[in-house]
Amino acid sequence: MAELPSVVIVGRPNVGKSTLFNAILGSRRSIVGDEPGITRDRIRGEADYHGRRFELIDTGGIIAHDAELIPSEILKQARVALDRAAHVIFLVDGRAEITGADRDLAAMLRKLGKPVAIAVNKIDVPKREDLAHEFHALGFPEVFPISAEHHLGLDALLERVTRDFPQAEAAEHAEAPVEDKAIRIAIIGRPNVGKSTLLNALTGSERAIVSPVAGTTRDAVDEAVEHNDTRYVFVDTAGIRRKGKTKLMAEKLSVVMARRHLRMANVALIVLDATEGVLGLDATIAGYAHEEGRAVVIVVNKWDAAKGGRRKFEEDVRDRLKFLDYAEVAFISAKEKRGIRALFPLVRKAYASFNKRVTTGELNRFVQTLSWEYDMKIYYMTQASTRPPTFVVFTDRAGEMHFSAERFLINRLRERFGFEGSPVVIKTKRR
Repeated sequence: MAELPSVVIVGRPNVGKSTLFNAILGSRRSIVGDEPGITRDRIRGEADYHGRRFELIDTGGIIAHDAELIPSEILKQARVALDRAAHVIFLVDGRAEITGADRDLAAMLRKLGKPVAIAVNKIDVPKREDLAHEFHALGFPEVFPISAEHHLGLDALLERVTRDFPQAEAAEHAEAPVEDKAIRIAIIGRPNVGKSTLLNALTGSERAIVSPVAGTTRDAVDEAVEHNDTRYVFVDTAGIRRKGKTKLMAEKLSVVMARRHLRMANVALIVLDATEGVLGLDATIAGYAHEEGRAVVIVVNKWDAAKGGRRKFEEDVRDRLKFLDYAEVAFISAKEKRGIRALFPLVRKAYASFNKRVTTGELNRFVQTLSWEYDMKIYYMTQASTRPPTFVVFTDRAGEMHFSAERFLINRLRERFGFEGSPVVIKTKRR
């Protein structure tokens, strides 16, 4: 298959590049937040606009003359992407004046000689569109007012950017979203618990995960594996490793990476080190998987080197990670490739629970069987969504259900319908 044309989004930090990237892709593939500089390395995805398929790359926020290590590495990463670009989207903040950083970046892009479209972001009401014209001063003729957050103005921008890209054949186009059928898995955990070794064991490949260059993230490509007719995709699992940096920095970065991988995944494999037990950072990272509402399998690695029995260790896991009482625990040795094959059915089961839907009729029969002794009356309930399974309970009073009542209801739902490996969310609504 011919290589897809590449579209690269560039701009200074915090102008909304990740939001635009997600809006074009229609998925939460990039971390979005108010803290500038969250996207450290290039993140890529495949997009399609009216049958014109292209690779979309989200770069870190570029500050052309910043001496700090990370911005200079971002610049290096972005340059690699820009050299291959068929078109560049230069994103600026429509609510701010043109800055020196915008001008420096414009000068750099002009030297590249690539086609550039300026997207003026955060123009979410028509009266603000006049603000966009000021950005012609950056020296590029094509300026598009957009709101990445509200998906406004994207058609005009994408029509121009993809105008010269080849049109996919209808049949090929229909085949394209095969990736959607795959189970997307994030391997997360604190430094040195064996995430990279586990990835290599699961994918059967010896793949260097850690970058030898301080302060950079290897631009990881998702790894796909077929196992018993199911496709598993391990998402962007390369961790950041910094030589000569403090342990604290490595721990902070492991949390950043965990959050980023979880946004892209359906199932999280939370890796623990059997020789060290369950530590505070393990609980923090596991908490993110729970907060993000991902299906979970807890993987106890290095079991071949551990002392003590499984039952005792699992009790400790349950005690320290009480909020993951729904997750199954697997004991493995990634290095010795022991227990690896057993992870695939556990992932599949957690994913099935994550996508499980129960009919309203079944739920109402379930409500009638409840020995409900709480002061909030339940009339009926319905399942609002999956990924994770989310239920709306119609009651006689406003406000949230007391946590003990909610826990009782979730436990009964699990007893009746399963949901092993997936969180269950309860929302209440006054009838």
